[in-house]
Amino acid sequence: MDYLICTRNRKGQRFGSEPGPTRFLKVPAGATRPLPRHAITSKVQWVDEVMSQAKPGASPSDSQPSGDILFFVHGYNNSPKVVLARQRLLIKDLEDAGFGGVVVGFDWPSGSSALNYLEDRSDARQTALRLVTDGIKRFAARQAVGCNVNLHILAHSTGAFVIREAFDDADDTAAIANINGTVSQMVFIAADVSRKAMSAGDSKSSSIYRHCVRLTNYSNPYDKVLKLSNIKRVGVAPRAGRVGLPADAGEKAVNVNCGKHFSNLDERQDAIGSWSHSWHIGDPQFTKDLLETLRGDVDRHCLETRVLDGDGLALNVP
Repeated sequence: MDYLICTRNRKGQRFGSEPGPTRFLKVPAGATRPLPRHAITSKVQWVDEVMSQAKPGASPSDSQPSGDILFFVHGYNNSPKVVLARQRLLIKDLEDAGFGGVVVGFDWPSGSSALNYLEDRSDARQTALRLVTDGIKRFAARQAVGCNVNLHILAHSTGAFVIREAFDDADDTAAIANINGTVSQMVFIAADVSRKAMSAGDSKSSSIYRHCVRLTNYSNPYDKVLKLSNIKRVGVAPRAGRVGLPADAGEKAVNVNCGKHFSNLDERQDAIGSWSHSWHIGDPQFTKDLLETLRGDVDRHCLETRVLDGDGLALNVP
């Protein structure tokens, strides 16, 4: 089974590309796309099932259940079918590398055309808060009663924008703002957010840093989708997924430059999406680094998959 939180509208027997009510999905292995009929009516049942898939074990400190839940937030121009396919590939990558937790998709309304860029960002902003209220907050409540389940977020492309909007809006809600450290590892790949806006002092991004233990940004200077000359994105500032984090991102943040590693890769014919923008999922070296990041057992500067490159860290070429 695959678990997703879907905020798309219903269009006949399928999901559309506009905002709709939050649905908690349990997608069978034989399905090629998430459908409205995969929704579970009981939110409590859905949360219980996800918790059971988090592979809880005994915490050495207090013998309470522990495990990992990774929320995966997709980018723009993603149909439900593509969202599910990429999530399944991510799950396979992580399981092959030794991940024992569960991946939960957050499917926000995104069109299947690249021309929908601006509309997708508007829909992302409209539904972003529900990632926190309908997703993270439910599992954070379990943490409060002794379940040591680590919550993580992996955001691709415009998914990073969704995350920023979600936590900024959440901080305007007292019941959520008072929950500290609800997310352990927050990870951005090909982040379609302004480099400057990732400053620790930025009014929106400060909420991200407040609600996580560590933020890791994987940048790729060869990302063609994030180039400034892209007609869909004329007038936007340099993106963190292409040029990295600013110097004042804060001590919780770390940038990992993937340029050298990417330039040594041969394009995979089975890659989902634009190669330079979506190569991460399906790449063993990235997966290994991601897994160690989620585990958090080794300091960010000491991972075997990273090397010092100039003043910063880079993904090592295996």
